[in-house]
Amino acid sequence: MRKFLAVVVHLLGPMTIVTNTEVTYSDASILDDLSDIIYDISPAETPVFSSLGRGKAKAPLFEWQIDELEAPVSTNAQLEGDDVASFDAVTRPDRIGNYCQISRKTAIVGGTTEATSHAGIESVEGRALARKMKELKRDIEKTIQENQPAVAGAAATPRQTGTFLAFLKTNDDFGGGAGASPVWTSIPNAARTDGTQRAFTETILKAVLSAMWTAGASIEASTMYLGAFNKAAFSAFGGNLIRNQTQSKPVKGTIVSAADVYVGEFGTLKVVPNRHGRARDGLVIDPNFASVDYLRPFKRVPLAKTGDAEKTMLVVEWGLRVHNEAAHGLAADLTTS
Repeated sequence: MRKFLAVVVHLLGPMTIVTNTEVTYSDASILDDLSDIIYDISPAETPVFSSLGRGKAKAPLFEWQIDELEAPVSTNAQLEGDDVASFDAVTRPDRIGNYCQISRKTAIVGGTTEATSHAGIESVEGRALARKMKELKRDIEKTIQENQPAVAGAAATPRQTGTFLAFLKTNDDFGGGAGASPVWTSIPNAARTDGTQRAFTETILKAVLSAMWTAGASIEASTMYLGAFNKAAFSAFGGNLIRNQTQSKPVKGTIVSAADVYVGEFGTLKVVPNRHGRARDGLVIDPNFASVDYLRPFKRVPLAKTGDAEKTMLVVEWGLRVHNEAAHGLAADLTTS
């Protein structure tokens, strides 16, 4: 039968349609089939920024104090009936500070554009501002994880807030070569020096957690943030690591090949993937000892109207307060591929 049809088609030649048949290709009256749904997969989550507390700054330079007890000694034995001839020195708290920086997003929408009907958009200006707010929060998320020192600013130089990598100098494990902790006293005004990158191993993680525990930090309250490559490397750690997946009840046939909890000698650490941090760094953060402080909270500011368009600015003036940098840790200079 197939051979017969093939012969018929061959004899008849290419198929054609009857003259004047209405077809869609030249029909200008067909309505556009444009969906009212706009698909956007851009990640809007800000795990580090969202985990931190919120504080209030009262000036572009905001300050706080940190303190620590003297190291314990085993020689504190006194004579019976002894008089006090000298007194112990009183150690005053250290004064720490950081700067607020101004971050903003802007939008301008023409009057005709706003008045025109759009698929999936009730208001062009409203949609633009909603997107800009998400983008502004993502900018803060990325900034606080960068290697950015605090900058006081000047007439032609914007202020910059010192970030986690500029603060952390006690519990950081970094690569060789030029790798070095940032050097600062009261304001984190120096960036850390990147070292030679090396593969992320359990030995590196243990070194960070050991230093944190020795300094008095709480591993139980902390979370480690890793980029995609090193999150996978963490999940491949051997030894006594148990892969965990949080679920309401066991699911038959589920393969669990990722780890999100590390149970070590010094406590249980939560480990999560992080899109916006530096892929070469593994930050360990205790959110109880860090906050984002606002001199001016997020605000929508209509700008002067100079024509047939609405101008708007979203602005926030903020700074990172790391209450005590020894509460956190850093596995630096990790390979990323």
